Amino acid sequence: MNVATTMGRTRRLDGRAAIAIAITVVGWASAFPAIRAGLHAFGPLELGALRFAIAAVPAAIWLAVRRPALPKRSETWRFVFGGVVFVALYTALLNMGEQTVSAGAASFIINVSPIFTAIMAMALLGERFSGWAWFGTFVSFSGIGIIALGEGKGLSFDAGALLILGAAVCTAVTTIVQKPLFADHDPLSVAAWNMVLGALCLTPFLPEGFAQAGVADSADIWAVVYLGIVPSAIAYSTWAMALSRLPAARASNFLYLVAPVATLIGFIWLGELPTLLGIVGGALALGGVMIVNLKK
Repeated sequence: MNVATTMGRTRRLDGRAAIAIAITVVGWASAFPAIRAGLHAFGPLELGALRFAIAAVPAAIWLAVRRPALPKRSETWRFVFGGVVFVALYTALLNMGEQTVSAGAASFIINVSPIFTAIMAMALLGERFSGWAWFGTFVSFSGIGIIALGEGKGLSFDAGALLILGAAVCTAVTTIVQKPLFADHDPLSVAAWNMVLGALCLTPFLPEGFAQAGVADSADIWAVVYLGIVPSAIAYSTWAMALSRLPAARASNFLYLVAPVATLIGFIWLGELPTLLGIVGGALALGGVMIVNLKK
């Protein structure tokens, strides 16, 4: 397998890719309020362990039924990397970071990921990212910053912010590492392996997670179940589908939509009213994504 082969199979934004992107954005955006809800009753590592223990069940069933081809020896590390870094480490860093970082600041930090991805995709995958694409990226990133400032708390960076920055790096690096896998492997199988391997990494925290679940109220438990099904089992799978059909840098650019969608979900789910700056920032984030894709 080589980069040229992978890039050769990459297609333009079509209906399936658009649907996969939309589900991923909504799923991952909804994870922010769900994580905040879950952290009321669970520790950050225990919450992650329970979340992916739930997600690993349908993933394992998928692998058992489909029996996809096992990775070649040269590919094994890419699968392991996804489970360890994209699932276990990312989840641990994000959950621990959200204990002290405001939602707006967290959205701003996590959205450094598409920039990291674009730079690495150009350097390592030979992808092209035009001047208009960089301009659109700048517009989207500016919008995310305005959303963060519009929260009214400013951008307070502490140790938690560094943890969330680490989570953003996990996403970017895994996108580059696993992109070549889609030349020969079904994206749903790649996502399933990520969830199963990630859940195994988090199993040391399961016993305490079950103990915390025993005293948690129903709302907290449903938050964990939701995290396991929608942002994990479903959204991780649709992200793999999108990444298999689009260049890594372009697919990652759509993740700028997560913050404005998270703001909308926060309004619907938690009754959190968006500020004027939040609305303007969301419009800029959407506009930047449109600039990147209208020039394709």
